[in-house]
Amino acid sequence: MTATERSAAPTPVADAPATIGAIEAKLRERREAGAKLLVPYVTAGISPDWTDIVRAVADAGADAIEIGLPFSDPVMDGPVIQEASDRALAAGTDPPAVLDALAEIDAGVPLAIMTYYNLVFRAGDARFAASLAQAGVSGAILPDLPLEESGDWAAAADEADIETIMLVAPTAPDDRLPQVINRCRGFVYSVGLVGITGERSELARSALELAARVKPLTDKPVLVGVGVSTPEQAAEVSTVADGVVVGSALVRVLLEGGGTSGAADLVGRFRHALDAG
Repeated sequence: MTATERSAAPTPVADAPATIGAIEAKLRERREAGAKLLVPYVTAGISPDWTDIVRAVADAGADAIEIGLPFSDPVMDGPVIQEASDRALAAGTDPPAVLDALAEIDAGVPLAIMTYYNLVFRAGDARFAASLAQAGVSGAILPDLPLEESGDWAAAADEADIETIMLVAPTAPDDRLPQVINRCRGFVYSVGLVGITGERSELARSALELAARVKPLTDKPVLVGVGVSTPEQAAEVSTVADGVVVGSALVRVLLEGGGTSGAADLVGRFRHALDAG
């Protein structure tokens, strides 16, 4: 259920507060030090040792980590992350268990939850935001919650000091980009291509084009995700953007049994490519 379905008059969407949260502060610090930014994605519950995988990814060079909260119908995600979500759900993974685990994880870098709005709606905006804060999570990505319907969530998130990371799409007209950017906290998630997440053999031209449109409009970190599949592609797109989000390539390693060492190796290769960039 969307915000529109629960309310005939959704809460107006206010610009994000000027306060800089933990994710944005970390990414700005790294950017000012000359680094390109790396935010890997790990599906919570993908294996019994998933919290160890998160720590390994952090140690391998992640600047922040996106934690996928499994959902039964992840409409933005392709077959790799869908399979990871199905596996996690079959193992009994649920939001309270994930947040309890994150509260104990001490990864050493900021964490953001990525999930779908139905889970937030069921808990209630304020309750969900507060539960993230209590677990030590700093941000949230809700890809199926449109800007126009995000007022209630964004207000609750701001109150709990949870950074709402907004997505900008390649199809967005020029006059819409500032609206999304102004509501965004943490970083601007520049979607690399039209379609679902997944690995691609070549970087889509739209990834470079959208990042080039967004960067002049904001001083917030701009990271490209969706379709960034190899260290070489990450280095290429980071000539325009501040860095990348890496999801399906890492999740595939985990589905194939790579575990902590496989995850650390892949993230380390992305880190090396970005640093060498």
